[in-house]
Amino acid sequence: MTTAVQVRGLRKEYPGRVAVAGIDLDIEGGEIFALLGPNGAGKTTTVEILEGHRRRDAGEIQVLGTDPAHAGQRWRARIGIVLQTATDAAELTVAESVRHFAGYYPTPRDPDEVIDRVGLTARAKARVRTLSGGQRRRLDVALGIVGDPELLFLDEPTTGFDPEARRQFWALIRLLAADGTTILLTTHYLDEAEALADRVAVIADGSVVAQGTPATIGGRDRALATVRWREQGAVLERRTSTPTELIRELSRTGGELADLIVLRPSLEDTYLDLIGGRP
Repeated sequence: MTTAVQVRGLRKEYPGRVAVAGIDLDIEGGEIFALLGPNGAGKTTTVEILEGHRRRDAGEIQVLGTDPAHAGQRWRARIGIVLQTATDAAELTVAESVRHFAGYYPTPRDPDEVIDRVGLTARAKARVRTLSGGQRRRLDVALGIVGDPELLFLDEPTTGFDPEARRQFWALIRLLAADGTTILLTTHYLDEAEALADRVAVIADGSVVAQGTPATIGGRDRALATVRWREQGAVLERRTSTPTELIRELSRTGGELADLIVLRPSLEDTYLDLIGGRP
């Protein structure tokens, strides 16, 4: 497995504040990596630097083996970007938009194949202005992947989606990852990060405060579990590091355990602890 993104000591300052305060990151080729953090934490600045759209003040960066600050057109053809908001020619059809963008790349994917991959074949002749929010986001992804990128940046891709549209979009992202595309995702939805990401990093006040898999980040896998049950009309609970053993013990001594559940800290619980209550 090759490293797609390597960041060491990344710093960026604006007048009166430090946006990024010495971030280190490694993103392996082919993985889905999620950046999490509150508003103003430094996520967007970090991603814009990795995309080559913003200059850094210090640090070393390699994205697909190249420093984005000095990258040329050939490197840019290897990345895809899906912004949180995008502007376009609303009077073009879906097919016209994708074919137009395909012309910017030396070895693009077939536009009709891309349109099919994002689930817009039935809307290929529809003008962009007539698309629903979910369809519009699928078009954004089509424009981001038509150049056949090795690395895809997704900024808050499902903001405003209804639950069904979000699940459909997640399926699309998994398909892209299965094709070998490395994906860097920023999102405020913790369930989205848990469903999609191989690994996550939490950023707060310009620094990475934790990295790991969604299941283990912040010691989540080692946190105490809460065993809760109902006995003689009362709800009882105990916290333990060995819930299976506790349940066996309770079963031997107390008989039937009604409404038994085992609770572990959710990713949201762990995330809120890591960011210390920041908005």
